[in-house]
Amino acid sequence: MLEGKGLVKETDMAVKTQIEAMACASEALDLYDVSDCISISAHIKKEFDKRYGCGWQCVVGTDFGCFFTHSKGTFIYFGLETLNFLIFKGSSS
Repeated sequence: MLEGKGLVKETDMAVKTQIEAMACASEALDLYDVSDCISISAHIKKEFDKRYGCGWQCVVGTDFGCFFTHSKGTFIYFGLETLNFLIFKGSSS
């Protein structure tokens, strides 16, 4: 497990949820090859949907851009290993 080794780049999540996000990402990296970003992101999304209700989104990769609206307090962008992780819960506005 790589918990605590992530570098948070931007977030509005509570610290406890940030720690859970990085632990979930670390768990996914233990389960899947680092090149399998689809399975890694699916694992994280499913875990967050289970823990915090449906509507979570997860993007994993080395180079991506995005623009989105999220629910307040549900956004984190961090690096772990060679990958970047973007996790957020969508918003309708």
